[in-house]
Amino acid sequence: MNSAFAVIFDMDGVLVDSNPYHKKAIEKFLVAHNFTFTDDELKQKVWGRMNREWLRTIFGEEVSAEVIYQYALDKEAIYRQFFKESIEEVKGLTNLLDVLKKHQIPCAVGTSAPRVNVDFVFDYLHIGHFFSAVLDDSHVIHGKPNPEIYLKTAQTLGMLPSQCIVFEDSLAGTQAGKAAGTKVIGITTSHTRQELASTTDMVIDDFTQISINDLRKLIEE
Repeated sequence: MNSAFAVIFDMDGVLVDSNPYHKKAIEKFLVAHNFTFTDDELKQKVWGRMNREWLRTIFGEEVSAEVIYQYALDKEAIYRQFFKESIEEVKGLTNLLDVLKKHQIPCAVGTSAPRVNVDFVFDYLHIGHFFSAVLDDSHVIHGKPNPEIYLKTAQTLGMLPSQCIVFEDSLAGTQAGKAAGTKVIGITTSHTRQELASTTDMVIDDFTQISINDLRKLIEE
């Protein structure tokens, strides 16, 4: 049976409320390199974006890709060390995934994170079997707010963007979903309802506030 729609989940701030730990890791990494970011700079320059993009804003275009890649590995290793003792899903996630699976609604992950972080989350939460596709930072050239990640994820699922609903927490991510032509549900782990309102079709605090009927109504609008 072909599904009428599919659901695409960002990872950080959506599957897991990991951004506080990314923040701690970034702060530790930046201090080691004599830099700092304000909370506003994190929101505008980091959340939802690929490491190679925000690292370039710090270290400049003249730094080699190999060095940037190593910096990204360093920062993500710090993050996983911080987060592994506290990792848990955003409330209601597994229940929603169970319902979507029962109703044969395809699910995918489309994230700016590296695959090693996706595997880290899947290993701890045991949710990898729910997703028929996973696209990470290695699958795209252009990071969010460019729509590439969501266009490619929809294509991988065999769906039109207009048949997909994206769950996102970052402004770059909600903008990417909208630019791709998907429906977008914002989740308030990183931004307020007011901040998310202009680039989303709906805003929730966690997955206990959404049902499959809500998703069906949204895709039919």
